[in-house]
Amino acid sequence: MPPPRRFHYFHSAGIRFAATYAGLLAVSGAALAMFLWWATAGLLDRQTEAAIATDALGLSERWADGGLRSLVSAIGDRLAGNVDDDAVYLLADSSYAQVTGNLDRWPPSMRQSGQFYELQVVRGGMRSLARVQAYDLPQGYHLLIGRDVVVRSQLRQLLTDALLWAMVIVCGLAWIGAFVVRDMFRRTLASVSDTAQAIAAGDLTQRVRLTGRGDEFDQLAEVINDMLDRIGRLMEGVRQVSNAIAHDLRTPIARARTRLEDASLHAESPADLHAAIERATADLDGIVAVFQALLRIAEIEAGSRRAAFARVDLSPPLAGVAELYEAVAEARGVTLETNLPDRAPIFGDAALVQQAVANLVDNAVKFSPDGGTATLSVRVRPSGIEIEVTDRGQGIPADERQKATQRFYRGEAARHTPGSGLGLALVQAVAQLHGGTLRLEDAAPGLRAVLNLPQSAGVVTI
Repeated sequence: MPPPRRFHYFHSAGIRFAATYAGLLAVSGAALAMFLWWATAGLLDRQTEAAIATDALGLSERWADGGLRSLVSAIGDRLAGNVDDDAVYLLADSSYAQVTGNLDRWPPSMRQSGQFYELQVVRGGMRSLARVQAYDLPQGYHLLIGRDVVVRSQLRQLLTDALLWAMVIVCGLAWIGAFVVRDMFRRTLASVSDTAQAIAAGDLTQRVRLTGRGDEFDQLAEVINDMLDRIGRLMEGVRQVSNAIAHDLRTPIARARTRLEDASLHAESPADLHAAIERATADLDGIVAVFQALLRIAEIEAGSRRAAFARVDLSPPLAGVAELYEAVAEARGVTLETNLPDRAPIFGDAALVQQAVANLVDNAVKFSPDGGTATLSVRVRPSGIEIEVTDRGQGIPADERQKATQRFYRGEAARHTPGSGLGLALVQAVAQLHGGTLRLEDAAPGLRAVLNLPQSAGVVTI
């Protein structure tokens, strides 16, 4: 038994799914916060920059029209008409000395024109925060235009803080949701885990519980339950086969041993010894035939014969079956009637179908009363081939028909009839290999066996 693996926290699929959920939610929240910040705080900055650019365009036109005097007058008019008291202007000469404006001096950190700066300025004797841009004018003059952004900065900071706190809350909710998702995941898989542990302990009756919601987990549970049902049927079949082999083969083996032992002790001549050996050999040949039939059924159920599938006409091999069993039926005082078409095309293994039909005809002849009639008819339909074999014997009771295709199953009516109980099991295996069906029906009286084979073999489930 391998040693138990040490549990690692992140080896849990529930933890990984929960962490993925939390990560996606956090990333989505961060993306939303960044968009909101860009759409609000960024919008304020863009509006300020647009106002400065418009103001600069108007002042440049005044400079072009009237030169320095017109520009100084325009700056004075704009400062006088600035109701919001947020305009910032400074016209400086080539040495950055003030010519006009509401700033006392040129900010020392501003040496590059055409670029926006956000910096502390002294305006009207008070410190303030302004967003400004410098422009170089002819004759060595320099113009600084800006807007006071203290209120906007406070609003932006408030918005930034709110978005950061919102991100913290989103991350917290994401982790809470992650643990909720993990618990839901664990509860959903708990039934699968409990069922698997019970099956591993040998309790094959356990099944995964369904929630009734019809979701993916219910679909998974149904698949697992179907698989467990199939395993249960296979295990039951193995037990039945084992019991049947032990029961049905014990008698011929014991009989062969007794005959050989009796011959070795009491044979009075080589002829007596030879006869005993022949009878024991016949018993052993019957045992070998049983095992060969079991191996053939196992080979068919494994699907290995599908490699030999081809487009074939079943009419010739079925005519051969009819010809062979007409002689057998006549020897038993039974009439075998046949109704075969000229062509019966199918995609499959002709030898297997021939053997399956031979088993059905053999049963029909075997269980028909003296002077009775057995029929073999084949009908070609658009969906495939329908092979029907009917006898007028005792038939199979309705409650035993489902069991009749199990290995070694023999009903009460067949207890004293030669056979191993593997004929219908082989027919069922051939039908399933070809994607077809075998139906056993009441012929009133007798049994009607209907073997349906599709034109082309589809998905096969053995």
